[in-house]
Amino acid sequence: MTTTITVEGMTCGHCEQTVEEAIQGVSGVTDVTVDRAGEQASVDGGADSTALVEAVEDAGYTAHV
Repeated sequence: MTTTITVEGMTCGHCEQTVEEAIQGVSGVTDVTVDRAGEQASVDGGADSTALVEAVEDAGYTAHV
């Protein structure tokens, strides 16, 4: 299953990396692709969408499904 999360506040490649690492730390994530220009993260696996949003927000960005 793929979940798409809108992520606001990314301004550089480091931001993308930070969001990617935060999402990878969520249980059930098998793959993640972050696109700062599109303000989205595509997440594969069975992770809970609430946990994904919380991980991104804990990393300092605004997120919603």
